[in-house]
Amino acid sequence: MIKILLVDDEELVRAGLRAVLEAQGDLTVVGEAGDGSQVLGLVRTLRPDVVLMDVRMPGMDGLTATRTLIEGCPEPPKILVVTTFENDDYVYQALRAGADGFLLKRSRPAEIAHAVRLVAAGESLLFPAAIRRLAAGQGNRPAREAMSRAALTEREAEVLRLVARGLSNGEIAEQLFLGVQTVKTHVSSVLGKLGARDRTQAVIAAYESGFVAPDGD
Repeated sequence: MIKILLVDDEELVRAGLRAVLEAQGDLTVVGEAGDGSQVLGLVRTLRPDVVLMDVRMPGMDGLTATRTLIEGCPEPPKILVVTTFENDDYVYQALRAGADGFLLKRSRPAEIAHAVRLVAAGESLLFPAAIRRLAAGQGNRPAREAMSRAALTEREAEVLRLVARGLSNGEIAEQLFLGVQTVKTHVSSVLGKLGARDRTQAVIAAYESGFVAPDGD
């Protein structure tokens, strides 16, 4: 059972998300918060697997709450950013701060449930083209130098490019004719060399450094 914490200042939105998620046999909502300042305490008490975090809230917003959670929790849950606009720079900053994925509020129920499962499994949702362009626009020398120091092997570089396209471990294995466990090993190596917390952080590094272009080339 995947345990979920809902964080949104609108009660109606939380009620809608709860109804969608609890209609699934493998998902359960263990708590709710209307302000980002409540998140760290609730995570420590309820120990959710995934936090659905609204980005724009009065009081403590989702970006600050994400940073607080990542810094204040030794093993933070997965964080799925929920927003209205896909090209919001605030969303990109939340992903950069440590959020694991991205979800539009207008997503269909099946898409919401799939997103939670995907993030919980560690195969993070990757942001759409608009957010990729924002990431690429942040390109800077430190990012390029960090990518250069990582000294990825040819296979690791190939795997990172496919991760950046949004492929899961299974899909990468199929495309490269490798075993899934071998792909997991390569992904772990890439994360370690880049000093990335997860797949999303590695992809952000890839875009910011120019290693991967927004169009995937």
